[in-house]
Amino acid sequence: MKDIAGFFSWIFVTLITLLPIINPVSTAVLLLGISSHLTNEDRNHQITMACIYMTGILVIFLLAGHFIMVIFGISIPGIRIAGGMVIGFLGFRMLFPSAEHMTQEGKQEALQKSDISFSPLAMPSLSGPGAIATVITISSSIDGRHGYAKVFAFAGVVIAIVITALVSWLVLRGAGFMRRLLGVNGVDSLSRIMGFLLICIGIQFAINGIKDLALDTAFWQNL
Repeated sequence: MKDIAGFFSWIFVTLITLLPIINPVSTAVLLLGISSHLTNEDRNHQITMACIYMTGILVIFLLAGHFIMVIFGISIPGIRIAGGMVIGFLGFRMLFPSAEHMTQEGKQEALQKSDISFSPLAMPSLSGPGAIATVITISSSIDGRHGYAKVFAFAGVVIAIVITALVSWLVLRGAGFMRRLLGVNGVDSLSRIMGFLLICIGIQFAINGIKDLALDTAFWQNL
């Protein structure tokens, strides 16, 4: 029963962390600007493939998170602090935007491409550095668990990633309607709200990492 409760807890935590970072609303605005040369059928196909790519990228980094840490000698407190800093930085950029989401050169390149699903939609827009840092951080949090608790935790996170991809797919499919409904100012306001949430989440990740570091006796003995 405890493992099942943990399963749903991981789904919830991952969703409220990933959705603001991925921010499908901003990707929808980007999509409108780079898909004018595509038919509706082609654009919908690109959206579907982008969400599939995003799911695959995040699941791979989730499952490979432990091996990445071992290969590069990264500690759990280190990945949590670094992940929190990246997430917080992205939040500040969303809360206080100073530049366009994509450079003019990037937009021109995308306008000449028939396939925009992997780049720039899946990477770096949907599954960018912030999302990847988040799933690696989550992976490090799960790594200390054992048995069914670990299986349920990974399963919960994978399901949350799939749900996030489905939400992103729905938002991207409704990009035109969303822009007409919210307008430019509405999209900008929603992006700023998500940015504030990201700052809070990033700071909490960093606090957890500092707390773990302070309690790590092996670290202090090696100084």
